[in-house]
Amino acid sequence: MEEFKLWLEFEEVDSGNWNTKNEFANIHVNLSDGRHYGINVWTYEFLNTSIKLDENSGENLKGLYQTSPDLFVKELTRDCIQKVISDLLKKGNLEDILNPSIISNE
Repeated sequence: MEEFKLWLEFEEVDSGNWNTKNEFANIHVNLSDGRHYGINVWTYEFLNTSIKLDENSGENLKGLYQTSPDLFVKELTRDCIQKVISDLLKKGNLEDILNPSIISNE
């Protein structure tokens, strides 16, 4: 299994005030072979929240559509994200499984 390090936005920004079930965040995955990924992650519940926000604001034709994130998860916790990334890496390269734009050349 590929070793990796995680940077989780929700641990760095207002960590005590984060809704783990209904929120979105950016994460960074750094693999031991030097590959770096930037992944936009939403919880399942945040999809509904995003639609409601757009219905109220008029964005995205009043919620008629959503541009999806790179990954949906049940909750934004280190445990959940670590398990998900580990499972995805067992299946293959993240850029092949998720949106290819997640790989960072920085």
